[in-house]
Amino acid sequence: MNPWFAAIPVFLIAATGAVLLVKRWRKSAFKILMAINIAVMVGALALLASAMTAGPAAAAVPAVTAAATTAPGAGGAALIAAAIAVAGSSIGAAFAVAYTGSAALAAMSERPEIFGRAMVVVGLAEGIAIYGLIIAIILIGKA
Repeated sequence: MNPWFAAIPVFLIAATGAVLLVKRWRKSAFKILMAINIAVMVGALALLASAMTAGPAAAAVPAVTAAATTAPGAGGAALIAAAIAVAGSSIGAAFAVAYTGSAALAAMSERPEIFGRAMVVVGLAEGIAIYGLIIAIILIGKA
């Protein structure tokens, strides 16, 4: 599990505690919160200092054949590109469906017989997301 997701409950508990602290002790709450912030900052600086002064990690690197070598990080870049393709096409499709769907419903409320033609336009707008998904599948296949 991603550590950022694990930190969400800790953040919510800390925020709730801060709000309760401010409600209960208005005058001294600022001093207490500042002391907590300073303690967290000192801890973060100590962690940063230990990370900056540490030597390189010794890891066993398996032998790689010359045919299997690729640029470092190429797989990660392809996955990020796939995520951007899906996100961008989904957002574009959402805007397109929002506008065409509302216009199609307005037109169908006046003339119900144009249901088929209106749904084709909405379906074309949904196709934008499918194109992004196809590009993402191609990029993941290359990663």
